[in-house]
Amino acid sequence: MPYYSDELIEEVRSRNDIVDVIGGYVRLQKKGSSYFGLCPFHNEKTGSFSVTPSKQMFYCFGCGAGGNVFTFLMKYENYTFGEAMQTLADRVGIELPKQELSEAQKREADERSRLLEINKEAAKYFYALLRNPRGARAYEYFKNRQLSDETMQKFGLGYSDQYSDDLYRYLRKKGYDDEILKKSGLVTIDEVRGGHDKFWNRAMFPIMDVHNRVIGFGGRVMGEGEPKYLNSPETRIFDKSRNLYGLNIARTSRRNQLLLCEGYMDVISLHQAGFDNAVASLGTALTSGHANLLKRYTKEVYLTYDSDGAGVKAALRAIPILKEVGITTKVINMRPYKDPDEFIKALGADEYQKRIDEAENSFLFEIRILNEQYDMNDPASKTAFFNETAQKLLGFSEELERNNYIQAVAEKYFVTVEELKKLVNNLAIKGGIVKVPTPLKSGINENKKKEDGMKQSQKLLLTWLIEDTRLFKTIEGLITPEDFTEELYHRVAEKLFEQYKTEGAVNPAQIVSMEAGEEEQREIASLFNATIHEVETQNEMEKALKETIIRIKQNSINYRSDHLDPNDMAGLMKVIEDKRALEKLEKLHISIN
Repeated sequence: MPYYSDELIEEVRSRNDIVDVIGGYVRLQKKGSSYFGLCPFHNEKTGSFSVTPSKQMFYCFGCGAGGNVFTFLMKYENYTFGEAMQTLADRVGIELPKQELSEAQKREADERSRLLEINKEAAKYFYALLRNPRGARAYEYFKNRQLSDETMQKFGLGYSDQYSDDLYRYLRKKGYDDEILKKSGLVTIDEVRGGHDKFWNRAMFPIMDVHNRVIGFGGRVMGEGEPKYLNSPETRIFDKSRNLYGLNIARTSRRNQLLLCEGYMDVISLHQAGFDNAVASLGTALTSGHANLLKRYTKEVYLTYDSDGAGVKAALRAIPILKEVGITTKVINMRPYKDPDEFIKALGADEYQKRIDEAENSFLFEIRILNEQYDMNDPASKTAFFNETAQKLLGFSEELERNNYIQAVAEKYFVTVEELKKLVNNLAIKGGIVKVPTPLKSGINENKKKEDGMKQSQKLLLTWLIEDTRLFKTIEGLITPEDFTEELYHRVAEKLFEQYKTEGAVNPAQIVSMEAGEEEQREIASLFNATIHEVETQNEMEKALKETIIRIKQNSINYRSDHLDPNDMAGLMKVIEDKRALEKLEKLHISIN
């Protein structure tokens, strides 16, 4: 990743108003000093997603997602920091400095460029050959699959000649040497046969990245031969686990969801029928890389895999992977046909749209497939089914969502909601997911209560400080960054106090940029968005502030006492001094000027 100075990062951030940027993704409504909308990172019906112009930060009070404008783009678009930086710089017309590459990096960049050139040349050659008499067999194959010339052109379909060194000789004439051709994955070089092609006598499907660059190929053998379908090996420019066939077109679709297929022909047939949101994984099972790529462009995926056993297994593997990244999934029923290609040819686009409209919730699909493994007329088998179903229901961490699914399953499989809920709760307790607490004398876990209360006090003070910078003068001499005992809270407090000291103002969005990790950025956003209960009078505010300062100071003293080296006399004297100061503070009236 290129190096950018802190000053440049801050310039790009400050020039991109967070309300304007996020407003392009989320419908926002102004409420008081902030804007609110439905959170794009979790499902909700009531908007708990806030964007605050004064802080130049966003925060969701529902799921806890938060940060600055960089954080939002990285999370929403699945961008790296460098990609987010470039996007935001382009948005406001800031030219970023060109990266100074090492010799090794220059060689690597040059090699990637050469590989892209080779793939482009190969795609052009295959495309031309399909329309040559030598490609008649492949052309007839595509026509028999009911593809139009327009569709063939749209996807750049082609043909690799029956001669096994045809492409090799063509590319050598173009000036590419054996070493780079070997790295392309299109050619194999050996001492006996010399150079020969990876693909020959095959109908060719160019694979493009989202920037419409040819990065690899798929080939379907003409006639007999194995394997039936062959893909390019992985190269510097081709990673099958991070690319999807057809996404270069589907990403610009106006449809709200993406259709995930198994094969090239499924994608092409769907596009030809008007479903320009279809994509497919590249001869491999769905990976987390695929899921994150999909998340850049949609929140909802419809699985339209083959209806046979292998397709069902593939769907069952894909569902949790998509769920993990926050994608809602539904499953399209292709029966009685094997795949979308066959379905479209037999029943047409209108009927396929009906199947989309009737698509099954992915969890209910999982339960239906599970149900097929049990004999519901046998009491023991029926009990086992409900036990396994209850175990799956425990996967929903949110109570409301879990209860909704309990109700749906109960209605479908003729059991009462109360019975199923009881079974779920019992399994949770047995499995240790829900622990029955050992009651203390007070009935409260005092240590946990104290810890949570202290964190909340420190959060509250940090939020107050950025909401009203006058408070820095109020707490001067009473609270320092050292009094924030949580490691992250301490780092944030140091930066916040330093900002006020040097600039007379605070910039919480800049502090977020200083932390590299997503979790740290998320936590910082929460620090600056503690819930502040409304107070009616200044006196009430002063009282609340004093109580918060005392709690933080007392905790700081206790923490340092517990971690004090017995030989640290200076530290001991500081603790004693702070205890005396605390006694005075308790009698002192704190005034907000």
